[in-house]
Amino acid sequence: MKTLAKLNLIIIMCALAVSVVSGVRAQDVGDNVTNFFNSVMPGLKIQANATTETQPGGTLTVWLSITPQPETNVQVDSFRLDVYGFLNGTEKISIGSLNDSDLPNSTSSDYNVTFTVPYGVSGVTFGEITLTYSISLGALELKFPSAVSGFYMTHVEDMLLESLQAQLKTLKGSYNQLNSDYSNLTSSYNQLNQTYLQMQQNYTSLQGRVGELNGARSVAVVLAITTVLFVITTVLLVMRRPKESW
Repeated sequence: MKTLAKLNLIIIMCALAVSVVSGVRAQDVGDNVTNFFNSVMPGLKIQANATTETQPGGTLTVWLSITPQPETNVQVDSFRLDVYGFLNGTEKISIGSLNDSDLPNSTSSDYNVTFTVPYGVSGVTFGEITLTYSISLGALELKFPSAVSGFYMTHVEDMLLESLQAQLKTLKGSYNQLNSDYSNLTSSYNQLNQTYLQMQQNYTSLQGRVGELNGARSVAVVLAITTVLFVITTVLLVMRRPKESW
């Protein structure tokens, strides 16, 4: 008889371990409501839904249901739900708690509680359910003085991080715009520089032509002066020539 009782106890404890592991898969069940915990423990079924996402200073609601399994004799002496958050995503603090005692052993016990999320809390929150209960299996009574199940739940937005991300996005946009303006200015500068070089070449060419014109003008002046002198000399020679007598 003792061997059978031990065997039953081992089977129940294994079932407890499996149920706790399999009960922490989050599933969406409504608008901003998610099932974060759904576990069948020895003699009990526990389901916890909560707000999917909230903000610091906002509210977080938990819907908790504890249901005795059919054809079992379960006595829940007490239970406690603790919800924890993390300041700056690291330091664990309490957001709130819920507790009750002497739960009915034939009907479901349903709870609905809302907590205010402290400022500075961000990231995921953490729920922890502590049960003190017993199960009677004929002459065998199994006691669970402190059965603890934990699960991650509501996500709290990191407002500081989101603000920094928004500022970073704005700065990136400004940087891209400035980079584009810089590229445009560089292109305009290169075009102006090219125009300047072309104008400088034209100026140099014009200077050369001016020099040529100045040279030609000097030659023309010299020729003109020479011509005038020649004409004057010719006239003088003609005037001084002695007249022939007939």
